[in-house]
Parts: sequence; structure tokens; C-alpha cells
Amino acid sequence: METGKISSLQMMMLLYPTIVATSILDVPSITAKYAKHDLWMSPILASVIGFITVYIAVKLNKLYPDLTIIQISEEIIGRYVGKVIGGLFLFFYVQTTGTIVRSYGEFIVGSFLFNTPISVIMVSMVVLCAFAVYGGLEVLGRITQLLFPLFTLPLILLIIFLSPEFDFLNIFPILEDGIMPPVKGAIVPAGWFTEFFLIAFLLPFLVDREKGMKYGMVSVLIVMITLVLVNLIVLFVFGTTTASKVYPLMDVSRYISVADFFENLESVTMAVWIGGAFVKTAVFYYAAAIGTAQLLNLKDYRSVIWPIGILIIEFSFWSVNSSMDLESYLNRTFPLYAFIIQTSIPLFLLVLATIRKRKSAFHS
Repeated sequence: METGKISSLQMMMLLYPTIVATSILDVPSITAKYAKHDLWMSPILASVIGFITVYIAVKLNKLYPDLTIIQISEEIIGRYVGKVIGGLFLFFYVQTTGTIVRSYGEFIVGSFLFNTPISVIMVSMVVLCAFAVYGGLEVLGRITQLLFPLFTLPLILLIIFLSPEFDFLNIFPILEDGIMPPVKGAIVPAGWFTEFFLIAFLLPFLVDREKGMKYGMVSVLIVMITLVLVNLIVLFVFGTTTASKVYPLMDVSRYISVADFFENLESVTMAVWIGGAFVKTAVFYYAAAIGTAQLLNLKDYRSVIWPIGILIIEFSFWSVNSSMDLESYLNRTFPLYAFIIQTSIPLFLLVLATIRKRKSAFHS
């Protein structure tokens, strides 16, 4: 079904933009609403969910090395109930991919291409990702390897050129209202950290699977550090007004002006973010495609790529009606929804699988 192979390093490079692409724009304002001065702590607390999710996925893969989560569900619970569980995973990934595409469309229309129909922007992204997914996992790995150095560029430029504007006193007082505000601020980012469960669709195709745990954990760590740095940059510039910004990172990029030459770097931030959104959409799209093929016992996942693409576009309209609905969904519904599908259910499967393995070992 999938003949391509990637390395653990390529897997890490795939996971990094997959998590960071959407969160990097929204995390500062979302966490600032609850954590205020302590918004930089929230990604650290949220990353705990990421580490746990990667651990669960890798442990499941070690028990069933050549299977994805769709096939593992049938092995552990049985064919029929396993297919229901697999169907839940696939519904989540198709619907979430639609939400990602909608978020991408809303951002582009709201910030740059004001007169362009959002449908044109979303369909263009889905078609582009469809061709990438059709090329297979190896193609996705190489594309991401090519783009990965660019994902760090905006962060480096922001730190270098904005450092004269930093007011480091904005970080104080630390934990003025205790630990609960940062914990509340961590709830939404924790939903994004559960997306590391996508590793379960990548582990069977690694050439160096023994390094899967190491690079999975490293990817969580790098994402956490990135989000902490982004929150600190925004905090040092905007202070407590961060919560009132829709896209704080884009706003802070507009502050850059060096010798009347380095200006309007929000265009650079946007360009790199679009690359990240492409990788994120493609990885979710790939998981949905290969998972659907395995659920239906098809020999090749490529036959379902275009039908799933149509579903993704439909869900991008069905899931939310406006940018306000999208914000409400991401802040209220998605964290719990993602935690149940990508962390709680896999943990339940791991517990069942471990019990079954111990019973079989005891009887033998």
C-alpha cells in the first residue's frame, strides 16, 4: 500500500510544522487571555500531553510494528468494534483537515487577499496537497526536508530585529495569581499537542524505527520551545495587550523597521506560515487517505485521495460558518475532542493490548 520509507529525522521534520503551523498564530492571544504575564508557561504545561501522546503511539507500534492505528484497533478489539474505532479516527482526521483548510482560508482572506473568494483559496490548497499525498510519504518527507530550514527563519528574524523593542519587565510579576491561569491557558495548546498522535501513521514506514521514540520526543520538545519563544516575543513587545490581538505574531512582525530596508516582514512570516499550513494539511490528508484504504481493505490508498479531498472541502464549510465560529470551536470544542480521539482512546487501546499480551505470555 505504501512502499515509500522515511527516516526518523524526516518524521520529526514532518511533525514540527504539522503542530506549529496553526498554533504559532493563535497561541499568544489564546494563552494571554487566561495566563496574562505567564503566557510563556502554558506551552510548557501543554507539552506534557504531547510527550504522553507520543509515548502511547510508540508503545502501540512496538506491540504491532507494521500496523497503523486503524489496523491495530482491529487487532486489539476485534474486526467490527475495531472498524468502528477506526472510523472514529478517520472521521476526526477528515473533519479536522477541513477545519485546518478553513482556518487557512479565513486567515488569508482576512489578512491579505480581501476580495478573493475563500472557496478558491481552500480548493487550491486541497488540490495541491492531494498531489503531494499522491506522491506518497517519501515525497512528503523530502518536501518537508526542503522546507524545514525556512520554518525557523521568521523566528530568528523576529528575535534579531525586534530585540531593541523588547521590554523584559513585561514578564513580571511571575505567577501573580498562582499556577491556575497558566494551566487554563494550556488547555487549547494541549489540543494541538495531541496531534502528535499522527506519528502512529508514520512509524510503520520508518527505516530506523528504533529511533522513533527519540525523535518523536525531540519534536515535542522543539515545538514547545518554539511556542514559548513566540509567546515571549509577543509578550515583550505587547505586554498584557497581547490578548486583544487576533494574530499577535503578524502584528509584531509589522513593528520591524531597520534602516528603512528591512520592513513589512509580515509577508515573510505569512509565506513561511503558508508552507507550514501546506505540510500540516498534507500530513492530515495522508493519514485520512491511508487510514481509509486500510479500513476498507483496499490495496492502494491513492484511489481514495480525490474522494477524501472532496470531503475535506465539504467539511471546511460544514464544520464552521464563520471566523467567529472557528475561533469558538478551536477554543472550546477542539481541545477535549482532540484529547478523547488522539490520547484517551489510544491509551485505552494500549492498556487492552498490554493486558492481552501479558495473558498470552502467562498461558504460554
